Amino acid sequence: MNAARLTPRKPIYRCLNAPRVPRTQLRHLSQAETEALLGRSSKSGKLPTPRDYVSVHREQAMRRAAYVKRRNWLTAGALISMTIPLIIMRIWPAPPPKTDGQEKEKEEKGSRGVLDLVSPRPTQADSPRGATEAFQGKKVVVGAGDKILAAPETAENPSAADVDTIELVETGTSYVPYFPRTISLPTSSSGPEDVPTEAEYTLLGLGIRKVSFLRVQVYVVGLYVKTSSLSVLQNHLINTVNPTASALIPGEKDELRKSLLDPEKSSQIWEDILAKDGTQAVDMAWRVVPVRGTDFKHLQDGWMRGITSRTDEVRRKQAEMLRQQAAESKQIALPKPVDENEFSDESFGLAMKNFKQLFQGRGKAPKGSVILLTRDKSGVLGAMYQPIINTNKGEKMGEMTPLGEVRDERVSRLVWLMYLGGSNVSSEDARKNIVDGCVGIVERPVGTVEGMVQ
Repeated sequence: MNAARLTPRKPIYRCLNAPRVPRTQLRHLSQAETEALLGRSSKSGKLPTPRDYVSVHREQAMRRAAYVKRRNWLTAGALISMTIPLIIMRIWPAPPPKTDGQEKEKEEKGSRGVLDLVSPRPTQADSPRGATEAFQGKKVVVGAGDKILAAPETAENPSAADVDTIELVETGTSYVPYFPRTISLPTSSSGPEDVPTEAEYTLLGLGIRKVSFLRVQVYVVGLYVKTSSLSVLQNHLINTVNPTASALIPGEKDELRKSLLDPEKSSQIWEDILAKDGTQAVDMAWRVVPVRGTDFKHLQDGWMRGITSRTDEVRRKQAEMLRQQAAESKQIALPKPVDENEFSDESFGLAMKNFKQLFQGRGKAPKGSVILLTRDKSGVLGAMYQPIINTNKGEKMGEMTPLGEVRDERVSRLVWLMYLGGSNVSSEDARKNIVDGCVGIVERPVGTVEGMVQ
């Protein structure tokens, strides 16, 4: 047979894109791998083929991928180990400083060694949780009717009718455990001798403001209504369900509850109430107490975001109404950059600037301090601050300091709707509790209502 026929035939026209046979590059291999490959080839009597080098490269790639994966897991574990303690330190409150009385009590309760075996101490019965706590420098006791009271240390049998006794309501958090059922706030009018007067406000409902997916507690907020305005609020709520009734029956109360929790109806009901003026208006106030140390800038940012979301919602609703009107009248509505509404004029921008200035440069708002936002019959928003002072005898509330006021009623209306109306309120717990309080006052005849918080 001719030797020329045994040689492999090459195509006359070879494709230019045909893959080239990989060249052996021993410089990418380690010395041990090269020796092992060459030794294996010499033993078998065959030269190394490109497949051998491809297998080695694939093994190296797999090994490198395993190292990279291990490194990523170790990095993630290190970051999580450093982040979790920071989150716990941020959420977990620091223990309050011990007073001299607590140190002395701890020493008295300490072990006496052999004396405890010879002469043991008398057994002490467990007291209620409220009996060992304090509220604004007063001891907390459980009075008649299981009412939680804050009374002076010298009071023996305190009752809710005592002048120096404060009836409390549990908030549901151990950081700020109690809210007073009634508070006294200064009024805009003065007496005949220019002596400032005070009015009593009754708690209607409260809740906890929580943020982020971790449900971190920020502050406890409660809505107070001027006691003399409770009958006015009661009348408005009853008229939303049955204008001819003086009190609501169980079925009507359920209808009112559903309306106050509905995103659309709740906004409409509270907007109608807030739009009243004169004798039909309701004086109200929000009491905000931080559950941990914060600052006024943080609180201001939260309120500003809530107001901005409300104004954006109004613009969205107005744009939808304009589109519906254009569709019904078969007219083409030209697009506008911003639709004109009641929150787009210059006066509202100045009012929002004044609202921001109420809290600028105020510094820290420690845990337990009180921020009050009031709204009078004219819609004027007022802000007050009461700091908390740590003394040797415990915590004591400081003097109430006015921060200023915003006379544009639109600002106070948006702040109130931020907690009471719409789909996304600042505290859903607070809204539900306030709705329970509203349902509680409409079950009594108009004019005989008392402040109730379930």
